[in-house]
Amino acid sequence: MTGSKIIGCFIFFLSAALSCNAQKKYDVLVYGGTSGGFIAAIQVAKMGKSVALLEPGSHIGGMNVEGLGGTDIDNHGFVNNTAVGGLALEFYYRIAKAYHRDSLFMPAGQQYRKGTMPWRFESRVAQTVIDEWLKEFKIDVYYQCPLSETKDAVQMENNRVVMLRTVNAQTFTATVFIDASIEGDLLAAAGVSTTVGREANSKYDETKNGIRAETDHAQFTIKLDPYKIPGDSTSGLLPGIQDEPLGNPGDSDDRLQAFCFRVCLTQDSSNKISFYKPAGYDSLLYEIYVRYEKSGGVLYRPSVSIPNGKTDLGAWHDLSHNLYGMNRGYATADYATRKIILDYHARFTRGLFYFLANDMRIAASTRSAWSSWGYCRDEFTDNNGFPRMFYVRDGRRMVSDYVITEKHTRKINPEPVADPVAVAYWPPDLHSVRRIVKDGVAYNEGAVFGGDNWKAFSISYRALVPKKNECSNLLTATCPSSSHVAYGAIRIEFTFMALGQACATAAVIAIDDKQKVQDINYKKLQGRLRKDRQVMAL
Repeated sequence: MTGSKIIGCFIFFLSAALSCNAQKKYDVLVYGGTSGGFIAAIQVAKMGKSVALLEPGSHIGGMNVEGLGGTDIDNHGFVNNTAVGGLALEFYYRIAKAYHRDSLFMPAGQQYRKGTMPWRFESRVAQTVIDEWLKEFKIDVYYQCPLSETKDAVQMENNRVVMLRTVNAQTFTATVFIDASIEGDLLAAAGVSTTVGREANSKYDETKNGIRAETDHAQFTIKLDPYKIPGDSTSGLLPGIQDEPLGNPGDSDDRLQAFCFRVCLTQDSSNKISFYKPAGYDSLLYEIYVRYEKSGGVLYRPSVSIPNGKTDLGAWHDLSHNLYGMNRGYATADYATRKIILDYHARFTRGLFYFLANDMRIAASTRSAWSSWGYCRDEFTDNNGFPRMFYVRDGRRMVSDYVITEKHTRKINPEPVADPVAVAYWPPDLHSVRRIVKDGVAYNEGAVFGGDNWKAFSISYRALVPKKNECSNLLTATCPSSSHVAYGAIRIEFTFMALGQACATAAVIAIDDKQKVQDINYKKLQGRLRKDRQVMAL
């Protein structure tokens, strides 16, 4: 919850309510219940320190509990499960046990046989697994506790965070803090250097950053007239197309790759909620989908991708519910503005599904395919079967003394890493950031995916800590110091889990050795991570 709908801070300690009146003191405070956040909290507790997990919303688990059940493991023609270890592997092992398929992990979750389905799950199952896992430890979990938007949200002394304040003026102190939000709000409030958007290629000597001269991935396969009146450039653009020039290839900008909801659908009539018109529904918003079909395009359709006949309906097509350009400013916006952006995406997506299933301007075969599906009654039961949160693929990124760049991702002459704590095993993966007009037709600009010159790479510990002169007791598991391109290879849920475990382990070592997070003994960190079966190099 954000903006005007934040009405209080409902705090829970396991299943029991905690008092909101007293300032809370912990060894480690984790802000954000994402994949990196809940894993970080578990690791701190396993290492015997007191820990609080503060979640701005109402659910712990990040995208695992918001529809992203089609885990990106072994599903793109390469076997990347070798990068999954430590608590991340335990998470997937627990998921497998919930589906009675744990025999695929041998022994006891330490090794895995090739295949995709053992890594896939329903959000409701992930929620149960995560909630029950957290209850095994002494972790104080606080829901609906976003950072205050006032200037005193974070109190600093001698380049250290000493106190954090939430929207209802509750305060928390800790020895070490971990920002596990995707937006990087704690980093920003603490005065740590961050960036948003695409750097110029020239900044880090990259080739895939900045404005793209040519965007081939997820590009329109047909020539799509972008104007309200076909052929008439004076008639205005169809909804969803931005009126702006391409710009100079390689230049920087502040745009974010598109967000979407990962929607769980079913064809089971006993579990199906039929697509419905959202409030404010306007069929004219979807004219581009009609134009697309009439121009020879084939619209995307749901298909089974997770257990029990359900979908994890993402958006990576040339035309789908990826809303290019509609999230600009989200990362640094206030809560009220973020909610406006979130609500627009939700309203548009609900309306699109209803439109594709019912509007007579859509081909009968497309309508038939879509109308056979609906939202799941047993998923997101507090939101009428629709996810509460969209997929924030990109927020703030920390800028530290060490920056992960495209050079680290390259197959040929990659940048070496002296202090690895995890492995990113995914190609640079960046969705387009806008839909414009180029050469008289609709054009998606900004996507990068795959190619031949990439490989798995180790993630440096130095990318998880700020500059020492900015903050010496804060780490981040989700906004590492990385360029736009490099972050595209890092932003996978199992990678965030690994970084959460690394940050938590480093935090405990910093406490035990009374050191700044930048100064901990790397060999000690490496030894503990190795003991805990973290994968740090391949």
